[in-house]
Amino acid sequence: MSDRMDELKGNVKEGVGKLTGNERLEAEGDAEADAAKARRETKGAMRQAGGKVKETMGDLTGNERLEAEGEADQLRGKADRLG
Repeated sequence: MSDRMDELKGNVKEGVGKLTGNERLEAEGDAEADAAKARRETKGAMRQAGGKVKETMGDLTGNERLEAEGEADQLRGKADRLG
């Protein structure tokens, strides 16, 4: 959740910079928003990959619970990546 908040803060800072003509503030906000988005997308991709591993292990071992957890992790990772 904090990455989304950091992304929002960066977008707000960028917008304030645009409105006030403060190029430095605008650039800082843009950089902060981009960095937060990259962190969020990376975490989501990692969660998806881990979920795929769990799902595969569950399938191979016949552990339905592990397989379901893996599927759920993949969905959550996808949601995190999309924002």
